[in-house]
Amino acid sequence: MAKVVIFGVLDTAELAHFYLTHDSEHEVVAFTVNQEYLKEVEFKGLPVVPFETVETIYPPQEFKFFAPMTGRKMNKNREKVYLDAKAKGYQFISYISSKATLFNNEIGENCFILEDNTIQPFTTIGNNVVLWSGNHIGHHGQIRDHVFFTSHVVLSGHCVVDSYCFFGVNSTIRDYLQIAEGTLVGMAAAVIKSTEPWGVYMGNPAEKKPVPSHKVY
Repeated sequence: MAKVVIFGVLDTAELAHFYLTHDSEHEVVAFTVNQEYLKEVEFKGLPVVPFETVETIYPPQEFKFFAPMTGRKMNKNREKVYLDAKAKGYQFISYISSKATLFNNEIGENCFILEDNTIQPFTTIGNNVVLWSGNHIGHHGQIRDHVFFTSHVVLSGHCVVDSYCFFGVNSTIRDYLQIAEGTLVGMAAAVIKSTEPWGVYMGNPAEKKPVPSHKVY
């Protein structure tokens, strides 16, 4: 059992606390946020400490870290916290729901995988990936680092998802596609061909929009 510090005090951090407390072997001992956002010294009955000095209070030799943040700025915010905490010397846990279906898949660190996800055989998942509830992740695929799936996304077999991608609710990805770095797939979009970097794809069939994804989300 690891003692864990969670980054954040908003909804996603509260959910992470709930899942880790009720469905993991880990013990949450504290929360941390950047000093400028530190409004309260306690959350969920636990201390909240400045991220700038968290390693002096909860040293990385004794505590592990979890940063289950949203996909804002195409996952760049979550990547920054992830890299900053690594620079402080922390090791990360991943949370994988006991109600998710896996087949000995290789899954990286700081992943947040909720209930009712099906991850088929021979698919790997990188670091700092969020799979919200109810997704189908097809076989023989690869999801790279810093990716966010919302809910009820269907990623068909043999797909490669590059870093910083974001998938909206009920989106569908055809098999054998390359989803390029920074792709944003809109709600209910049906992607039937490989995407271009930092593109926004909406509709059925999905079409690329003129605005880049980093200016949308």
